[in-house]
Amino acid sequence: MSADTLNTLIVDDEPLAVERLERLVAGIDRLELAGTASDGDAALKAVRAGGIDLLLLDIAMPGRDGIAVARALSGMRSPPAIIFCTAFDGFAVEAFELGVADYVLKPVAQDRLEKAVARVLAARSEKRPEPVGAQEFWVPHRSELIRVAAEDIDRIEAERDYMRLHLGERSYLLHETIGALEERLDEAKFLRIHRSHIVRRDFVTGLRHEGGGVWHAQLADGESLRIGRKYLNQAKEIAGR
Repeated sequence: MSADTLNTLIVDDEPLAVERLERLVAGIDRLELAGTASDGDAALKAVRAGGIDLLLLDIAMPGRDGIAVARALSGMRSPPAIIFCTAFDGFAVEAFELGVADYVLKPVAQDRLEKAVARVLAARSEKRPEPVGAQEFWVPHRSELIRVAAEDIDRIEAERDYMRLHLGERSYLLHETIGALEERLDEAKFLRIHRSHIVRRDFVTGLRHEGGGVWHAQLADGESLRIGRKYLNQAKEIAGR
């Protein structure tokens, strides 16, 4: 067996769904079927026995559901990759926050599963340091969820219980407090300059003193944001002051 082959465990309580996934797995050269499990506890037992590289995991199952399985596996030192295969679209945000590789809606199509597997293989081949802070956010937009890379966010603005993520000329609302969002971001890349504003450090082009202790951050898009007194010393670090 090739080192690039993924030993795959199908986890689903519906026999017809398992049968369909078995056919799909057989059609992908890089996958090797390691077995099936019909509930979350059986899946965890199989993973802990060793030799599982990938889970094709359902969400709605008796007993421990798929989200609970993903949460349990996230605490392992080297957990298997997870591709959710589910009929429910309402758990995508929670799933990606647990670090799953992909989220595929049933009925699972061959080409869609192949793309998800390619993502898993690409991640395995990359040798890079463990990322610091959230690398992406899933935000609602119209009737779907959109993946927003943290590195693409220019600035964040608080709007009551929501955060507006600004990406160039686009913006999206995320239901989260600014304090919670600040904790999730990499402090080496993002800086809070006001109780209502977080900016990407390299998006700041200058600091302007208005007199009377009032400072503004000049941004690459031409915007000027006032810096709160509480955050002034941190902001000045950008300029080495």
